[in-house]
Amino acid sequence: MGVGTTLRGKTLGIFGYGRIGVVVAGYGRAFGMKVLVWAREASRQRAAADRHDVAADKGALFEEADVLSLHLRLVPATTGIVTGADLARMKSEATLVNTSRAGLIQPGALVAALEAGRPGAAAIDVFDKEPLRDSDDPLLALPNVVCTPHIGFVTREELDLQFADIFDQVVAYASGAPINVVNPDVQRSL
Repeated sequence: MGVGTTLRGKTLGIFGYGRIGVVVAGYGRAFGMKVLVWAREASRQRAAADRHDVAADKGALFEEADVLSLHLRLVPATTGIVTGADLARMKSEATLVNTSRAGLIQPGALVAALEAGRPGAAAIDVFDKEPLRDSDDPLLALPNVVCTPHIGFVTREELDLQFADIFDQVVAYASGAPINVVNPDVQRSL
């Protein structure tokens, strides 16, 4: 049987402070963790207002976190936003958690970093190809990785919330006042 480690007193790094990042930060606080956030400027301000620490920069987040959890949408600006150099900054005893999208991490960078020992471990439920059917995928063979399927969000309540959000967006668009527009410049040109 393995021996775990306590979370109390450790630093939980939150990269992306949207709806899910806010909730995970709350869980970290409940476990007695220091919460450190890096995100867009408005999200950093919201994190500070929520009494969380804000990292000096992205590099500091990776250096200081004992557990670093990714909570970013995968869009062109965030594709590959986590580099091998970022991962190499992590502590050898740190854990990277990615339940967002595999594409946030540069291809091959996570396997290389885990083999090099920085971070020391990872917990992931997202993969470059989903569903993961390749039993030879290197992530599945590493002893310092916990892999699960990307199904944790599948609850009746989460599906209700997602469908309600989608419905609200369709109604807003139909009324001429779109919400959550990812590319407003294109919207204005229509």
